[in-house]
Order: sequence, then C-alpha cells, then structure tokens
Amino acid sequence: MAGVRQHRRPAGTRRRRGRGPRRGARGTGRAAKRWPGVNGWILAATLTLGTGLAAALWGVATGPLRRRVVAQNLSTAVACPGLLLLAQGYDRPSYVDLALVLALLGPVGTLVFARLLGDELAENPPRARIATGAAAGFGAVVVLALCVVTGPGRATAKLLVTGALLIGGNLLASRALAGPAGAGKGSGAPWTTS
Repeated sequence: MAGVRQHRRPAGTRRRRGRGPRRGARGTGRAAKRWPGVNGWILAATLTLGTGLAAALWGVATGPLRRRVVAQNLSTAVACPGLLLLAQGYDRPSYVDLALVLALLGPVGTLVFARLLGDELAENPPRARIATGAAAGFGAVVVLALCVVTGPGRATAKLLVTGALLIGGNLLASRALAGPAGAGKGSGAPWTTS
C-alpha cells in the first residue's frame, strides 16, 4: 500500500484488546500522572531530606556554638535514612553503601568537633536528648521497614549494620557532646586531656 504507514509493534509485545488501562496497572492514579516515576519511597526520602536537612542547616547557620554542633550531628542522622529510602525508591544498592559510609564517618566528624571545641563546649554543653532520640527512633523505623521489604539476605544484614552504626554512632556522639552526666560549668570535658 503506497502512502499508508503501517505501525510496527516492538518485538515481544502483543496487542491488547479493550480500552483503558489494564487492571492493576501501575501508575494509573492521579498522582502518578502528575509525577511520573515517583513512588512512596522517593516521596518519603524527599520529605525526610527536605525537612531534616533544612532544620539542620538552620541550626548550623544560626544560634550559639552548642546548637551548631548538635545540628551537624543530627544532619547525619537525617541524611542516612534519606539515602536508605532513596536506595529503595530507585532500586540502587550503591546508595546503601553511601549510607553505610555516612553512618560510620558522620559521628566521627562530630567527635572531632567535640575534641577541637572542647573548652568552648565545656562552658555551656549542648543538650539535645529529644532531638537525638527522635532521630534515632526515625532511623530505627526506616531501617526496620526496609529490612521487612528487603527480606532475608545480605542486603538485610547490610541494612542492619548501617542502622546499628547510625543509631549507636549518633547516640555516642551526642553523649560526648553533652559531657559527663554530673558535670557542671567549668568542670572540663571528658574528651580533652590536660
């Protein structure tokens, strides 16, 4: 037939009869039409990173030294679960490796700041029990939810190690920032040597 274009279907596909989307097809809802390629994991990661890092940036940019150091510590506690959620949303296991490195090195950076700023922090030690507890709880919820979705295997073990490093490291760094339990003003910080 001259002048008439025939539509060729890609190999391995077949023609579907009937009209409208398939039943149970992904991406047929209103939100899927508005934001194609966005799933619940990516939305949760966006909200986590957006709100958490904005609050941490505000804490680092304003206020006294003690608030800045706590905000720096909590930025790790927010960024790591955000990376884990992005790893699940985009199906990229390399993001889990990045979260593992961040969970390991983030609290170490806070401990370095605590060591360098020990004299200034000893005068007015930061207190962030509620913020640290909330960040640790959020990290635990994210890690456990991802472990349930992932199922048993190596990936679950890596998630559990990342979660343990994240929660333990941030609790340890927050405890080091607060100083000894019964310390008053001018008593010296436990991380400084005389």
